[in-house]
Amino acid sequence: MGNKVTVVGAGNVGSNTARRIAEKDLTDEVVMIDIVEGLPQGLALDINQSAPVEGFVSHVTGTNDYADTAGSDVCVITAGLPRQSGMSRMDLLDKNAAIVGGVTEALAKNSPDAVIIVVSNPLDEMTFLTALVSGFPKERVMGMAGVLDSSRLRYFISEKLDVAPPSVEAMTLGSHGDQMVALPRHATVNGKPLPELVDEAELEELFQRTRDGGAEIVGYLKKGSAFYAPSSSVTAMVRSILTDSNDVHPTCAWTTGQYGVSDVYLGVPAKLGKGGVTEIIELDLNDDELAELKEAAEAIRTKCDELAARR
Repeated sequence: MGNKVTVVGAGNVGSNTARRIAEKDLTDEVVMIDIVEGLPQGLALDINQSAPVEGFVSHVTGTNDYADTAGSDVCVITAGLPRQSGMSRMDLLDKNAAIVGGVTEALAKNSPDAVIIVVSNPLDEMTFLTALVSGFPKERVMGMAGVLDSSRLRYFISEKLDVAPPSVEAMTLGSHGDQMVALPRHATVNGKPLPELVDEAELEELFQRTRDGGAEIVGYLKKGSAFYAPSSSVTAMVRSILTDSNDVHPTCAWTTGQYGVSDVYLGVPAKLGKGGVTEIIELDLNDDELAELKEAAEAIRTKCDELAARR
């Protein structure tokens, strides 16, 4: 316990993230901030009133004032417009860049020592922007996508093979979206290699459904996008940082030569602890996997260069 976590945005992702962090008693205080007056205050009150039933002691504060976020150890940015049906993550770039840039300035001013986790889309580009605007050391700014994509893939595999979801281990790297890199050789079901359990066509089907995982949910919901799995995923990252566990999570992290890639935010396996990203883990990738990862990195780099040029 101890510590303070700020969640920016009181929409579905933000409010569920605040609730999950509080319910797990990861911190003394969760501050949920939003520009809409009354929204974070009302949701915070509702979450706090569940504490006697759920048995947690964390307190959630709802606010519209960044002064209340001062001294946060971890800040989670969920602010921005969600995808609507028919929109790609990249369609959100300009609109969300303005929002995320403003949020980052306020967070950096009030919590200069915080670790920032970005959830807003398009994820890789918004993580880069947050690092640029905050001026924080790159290891203290990261993006949440890999945990979510990996969880989706694990669920789809469990559904396909009719096994318990926790019995599946799988990880995705690369970009959050079309250039997600799936690693079939590193996936197991009850310890058995996934490629021994499904054929090539089924593998590709599972990977494609994972790449389209968010769009599939947007298609069903019509308005809005996924929030239960995203909030679970970012909460797992927050827990590792606050507890200094150095657990490995697929994370959008700043690369410094790992996998032959440098100076770009990319989905890679990373240890997360008190200082943010404490180490990037280099898995044994074959030539094809490595080529896909480098291709994803260059696509992200191009978009980030465009973004930096427009600022």
